[in-house]
Amino acid sequence: MNALRLAAEEPQNPLLPHLDELVIGLIAFVIVFGFLAKKLLPNINKVLDERREAIEGGIEKADAAKIEAESVLEQYKAQLAEARHEAARMRQEALEQGTALKEELRAEGQRQRDEIVAAGHTQIEADRKQAAHSLRQDVGKLATDLAGKLVGESLEDNARQSRTIDRFLGELEEKAEAAR
Repeated sequence: MNALRLAAEEPQNPLLPHLDELVIGLIAFVIVFGFLAKKLLPNINKVLDERREAIEGGIEKADAAKIEAESVLEQYKAQLAEARHEAARMRQEALEQGTALKEELRAEGQRQRDEIVAAGHTQIEADRKQAAHSLRQDVGKLATDLAGKLVGESLEDNARQSRTIDRFLGELEEKAEAAR
C-alpha cells in the first residue's frame, strides 16, 4: 500500500495518460477504425473511383475535343488559303478583263476617230470641189463679162465661154503649181 500511496502521492506526468485510460482509448479506437473500415471506407473508395473515372473521362473528352478542334482549324486554314487564292485569281482576272476592255475601248475610239477624220477629209474634199466649181463658174462669168466689156461685144456663146474659162483657169493653176 505504501507503493500505492507513493504512486498516488507522486505527481503524475500530464503527458502520460493512466493505463486504464490508455486501454479504453485503444479499444475505442479499434472499434471506430473497424466501423470506418467496414462502412465508410468502401463508400469513400467508391466515390473516389467514380471521381477518378469522371476526371479520366473528362481528360479523354478534352483530348478528343482538342484533336477535333485542331482538325477543324486545319480545315479552316485550308479553306481560308483557298479563298485567298480564289480572291487573288478573281482580282487577276478582273485586272485582265479591265485591261482588255480598256484596249478594246481605245481601239474603238481610234476607229471612230479615224472614221470621223476620213469623213471630214471626204467632206472637205467635196466642199473644196464644190467651191472650186462654184468659183470657176463665178470667175468665168466675171471674166467673160470683163472680156465682153473690153472687146465691146458680147461673149455669150457658152461653148466659147467655157473653153476660154477653162484655158484661163488652167494657166492659173500651172502658174500656182510652178510657184510651189
